[in-house]
Amino acid sequence: MSDKPLLHLVFGGEVADPSGTDFVDTEKLDIVGIYPNYQTALTAWRGASQAHVDDANTKYVIVHMHRLLDPEEAG
Repeated sequence: MSDKPLLHLVFGGEVADPSGTDFVDTEKLDIVGIYPNYQTALTAWRGASQAHVDDANTKYVIVHMHRLLDPEEAG
């Protein structure tokens, strides 16, 4: 196993339907950051999500960038 980071992107914004990921205005997305592992990304996601808990139409997600960058070695 490699020691390279498994990059994860955390971002969010207003969605048309809270059960989906159809973002209303992609120019207003809140890019929280890129993290070297899932656990760090999860902590950032929790913080961003909890900060917007009163807004049902705001959703934050974690994207497994490492899977997009190297799909054959998705871990």
